[in-house]
Amino acid sequence: MSACVPAGATESAHIERAHPPHSPPPGRRRRFRVAGADLSAAVAVFLIALPLSLGIALATGAPLQAGLVAAAVGGLVAGRLGGSPLQVSGPAAGLTVVTADLIQQYGWRTTCAITVLAGVAQLGLGCLRVARAALAVSPAIVHGMLTGIGVTIAVAQAHIVLGGEPQSSVPDNLRALPAQLARLDTAALAVSVLTLAVLLLWPRLPGRAGHLLRRMPAALVAVTGATAVAAAAGLVLPVVDLPSWHSHALAGLPDGPVLGLVAAVLTTTLVCSVQSLLGATAVDKLAAARPGAGHVVRSDLDRELLGQGAANVVSGTLGGLPVAGVAVRSTANVHAGAVSRNSTIIHGALVVAAALLLVPLLELIPLAALAALVMAVGLRMVSLHHIRTVTRHREVLVYAVTALGVISLGVLEGVALGIAMAVGVALHRLTRTRITHEEENGVHHVHVRGQLTFLAVPRLSRALHLVPQGTDVVVSLNGSFMDHAAYETLQDWQSTHTARGGTVEITGRRTGVRIAEPGELATEPAHGGESGTSGDCRCRPWTAWRNHQCERPSPAPDNAAGPDGTPGADEGDRGTDPASSAPARGRTPSGRQLVRGLSTFQRRTAPLVRGELARLAREGQRPSQLFLTCADSRVVTSMITSSGPGDLFVVRNVGNLVPPPGVESGDDSVAAAIEYAVDVLAVRSITVCGHSGCGAMQALLGSRPGSPAVTPLGRWLRHGGPSLERLRDPGAPAPRLAGRTPADDVERLCLTNVVQQLEHLRAHEAVARALEEGSLELHGVYFHVGEAQAYLLAEQEEEVRVFDRVREVDLVV
Repeated sequence: MSACVPAGATESAHIERAHPPHSPPPGRRRRFRVAGADLSAAVAVFLIALPLSLGIALATGAPLQAGLVAAAVGGLVAGRLGGSPLQVSGPAAGLTVVTADLIQQYGWRTTCAITVLAGVAQLGLGCLRVARAALAVSPAIVHGMLTGIGVTIAVAQAHIVLGGEPQSSVPDNLRALPAQLARLDTAALAVSVLTLAVLLLWPRLPGRAGHLLRRMPAALVAVTGATAVAAAAGLVLPVVDLPSWHSHALAGLPDGPVLGLVAAVLTTTLVCSVQSLLGATAVDKLAAARPGAGHVVRSDLDRELLGQGAANVVSGTLGGLPVAGVAVRSTANVHAGAVSRNSTIIHGALVVAAALLLVPLLELIPLAALAALVMAVGLRMVSLHHIRTVTRHREVLVYAVTALGVISLGVLEGVALGIAMAVGVALHRLTRTRITHEEENGVHHVHVRGQLTFLAVPRLSRALHLVPQGTDVVVSLNGSFMDHAAYETLQDWQSTHTARGGTVEITGRRTGVRIAEPGELATEPAHGGESGTSGDCRCRPWTAWRNHQCERPSPAPDNAAGPDGTPGADEGDRGTDPASSAPARGRTPSGRQLVRGLSTFQRRTAPLVRGELARLAREGQRPSQLFLTCADSRVVTSMITSSGPGDLFVVRNVGNLVPPPGVESGDDSVAAAIEYAVDVLAVRSITVCGHSGCGAMQALLGSRPGSPAVTPLGRWLRHGGPSLERLRDPGAPAPRLAGRTPADDVERLCLTNVVQQLEHLRAHEAVARALEEGSLELHGVYFHVGEAQAYLLAEQEEEVRVFDRVREVDLVV
């Protein structure tokens, strides 16, 4: 099967897999439908894209129609074929400097040919599925590149704002700026200042009226206002000139030195691809952070690269600018509520209509207004947030070198300098290791700060040999990497030192936390002479007993006992923990699993939590939450809530039921736990957590109304009767999940049960009193076991209760 799959085929396969397995087969093909949110978002993006496309074309020195062609192709082609449904593509400010240099060096028709070749290169990279590799570029290099491009754009457009013509490079533009100020065009400056003022102040309009007005894009209002003022004042200024489409220049054959053309294609491919892929990941984050977003499909980066490549081939062929994902338009598309790629496609169609029907209106726009708009975009590319971020991560040198290289030499040269500087900084950090030795209260401390590689082995050996024989030593490793040479040096010295009566403790960054030894140590001979120990478990956290891969096979039956029935000679050397080997004799497999789990806790976890548990033992428990959930073994409360000792006061029962107070055959254990949690422990919140596939809910659905409950389980499940009645009540709105409907009646009852048990909670006197005082909150949670996904009951007063998907961004916020 070919690695390059047509985008349409990929999407069709997606749709086919998403088809419910038990639904009737689809009939005839549904008609194309557009959601209202997509239509409104398309109009909003179009109103932003129209002036920006003209402004970017002006900044590059290309025919102004080229900006409209790129905007239309970006919407129609990249929007339909790309892998990021909500990203809007078109002529991007990040490509302005590259395109301007190409036009000046090779001419417009050859630049179009370079755009086509760059699109072909993107198609090849998409077929090779290397899109993720582009994200491996250091963010400091990417942000430095965009900063350099933004400064270059702003300095060049400053000349047009002042009524002149820009030069070919930033140094030339800076040298020519004093002369340009001497022959200032006041009319052009007035229009530009008006445009910049509207761009700055429009998003800050106060009050309800300002909230309504801010729905109009600031770029459109600024350009329209500047055009109206210039026309009303009768200012004589250069305006947009759109020649007839009959004379529009298309791509020609590449003409120039081969190496120069190859470098131009590589530069265009690099900038287009990196900007588009980073934009796609940013759009995913924006879409996931929208209120009520539900399940958000992540971008297919390889398909996005294919879509961008196809768009550049078409745009270059039709005489358009290079196409890439545009941050400003994509952000507007997401914030306007777009839900599918239809908004991007409709925006492209609107650009086509404007290019054919609105030419007389577009030719009224002063070039100074477009220049001010593009200059503002360039200044916004210099992000103070990104500067603070790279400074915090100690990569400001890489950022500065990349930015200055782009400003002084060009995009490709600046990026190359940034990569070289990033490699140099990484090597410097890898080789910079500080090793110190000190003695405190008779204990020798060897501190290692940095990465331990073979280059640091001589200094490590000198520091270790300063330690006298037979003493107590603590080696503190404050780094994230240790290669084999350093590891062997440290282990050889540790063996020698302990053999001569000394003690060695190797710790990490936090006091008392041991550095985990490499896997080879697990296979070294144990005390019993065998290689490896079954008790030395290296499985991942939260691994179920049956999935442990570190348990040694049992001995053969003929070796299990001696002739007299006593344990065989190997019984004591099975490799089990010393703490568990004696009591394990004659124990069932489940008993051995329990003892083995307890032994693993004593060996691996107890040393890490002993201090915290000792504090809790002294101070007593002070949990902040009462967590009431089902007794189902698949629901691990501490795992799904990322909680530790002392955080949750947990009550578990079959079906996570809360019997109402005073009911017949009530259960005082749950009521007692609620009273103790609220009145004694003073918890601040109570959570009722249901889960998918609950056996109690299945039993409720299968029970016959009015049938007598003769077993303890049957009598207990009667407390779930109100949930079942609520589900079957046609007048009661059923709770639902955000983004999808419940899979079956069991899931509907599980959701309904959480809501019903919260109502039972409110009936308890202690809970009602705390709620009235405002000292207690109630929460509902639904955990889908198969998806490992939690849903939180939304805090809303609407009649229909909705469980929202808990996302990673929610945890970060």
